[in-house]
Amino acid sequence: MNRMHSWPPGAVSASRFIPRMDRAMVALPPSCSPNCTLFVPHHYEPNFGYPLLVWLHGPGDDERQLKQIMPHVSLRNYVAVCPRGCSSPLPGEPGFRWSQTAQSIEAAEERVLESIDTACARYQIAAEHVFLAGFQCGGTMALRIGLQHPERFAGLASIGGSFPEGLAPLARLRQIRGLPLFIAQGRDSLEYPLQQSCAELHLFHAASLHVTLRQYPVADDLTTAMLSDLNAWMMERVTGVSQESSDEVQVSCLNGLN
Repeated sequence: MNRMHSWPPGAVSASRFIPRMDRAMVALPPSCSPNCTLFVPHHYEPNFGYPLLVWLHGPGDDERQLKQIMPHVSLRNYVAVCPRGCSSPLPGEPGFRWSQTAQSIEAAEERVLESIDTACARYQIAAEHVFLAGFQCGGTMALRIGLQHPERFAGLASIGGSFPEGLAPLARLRQIRGLPLFIAQGRDSLEYPLQQSCAELHLFHAASLHVTLRQYPVADDLTTAMLSDLNAWMMERVTGVSQESSDEVQVSCLNGLN
């Protein structure tokens, strides 16, 4: 079933952009790896199995982006881990990125799975509630890796990152049809334009994928509304209870189309 909800006419976005270099928002525990950052929720309870959010940072950034996003996702709901991108930045760009070459995909897959093992070794994780998400190239890589290992994840999410192309991302089509996907896009994005998401919508329909696509009145920005909606979407998967989303999005849903 398709469902379309229009962004209210004349509404003004209340979401705030996430500043890329703000590193002081939360304190993080020491990591077991120099290429990986961990986040432990406030009032962590060692006898409770927490959902795990694996976050893949955007281009020109690194694993410390986790400090920026978790206050806007949730400070209590998840253990989270963020590995460093495996590819060098573009000329003049700081940080790291996630490239879609065969060699980079293999390295990223290994780093993501290692980061999950790191988090599970240190904290109590509910194995059935592991989510893989990312921003821009990190979002595309999150979809790529999650579609290769659908049995490992409760859901995949990409914010501002297109669906991966080439190297058979739908090779395990039968297994991934039940895997929930969350895709958030800026309506005026240049990196992930509206025309591309519309083309992908036809692909999702043809493949009978379970996809929630949300469009926001921004360009290539990561906003608090996107992260809040990501939290609501994940919590709905964890609890089975529908969560409220922000009122400033246009929502398209494809759920098990045949």
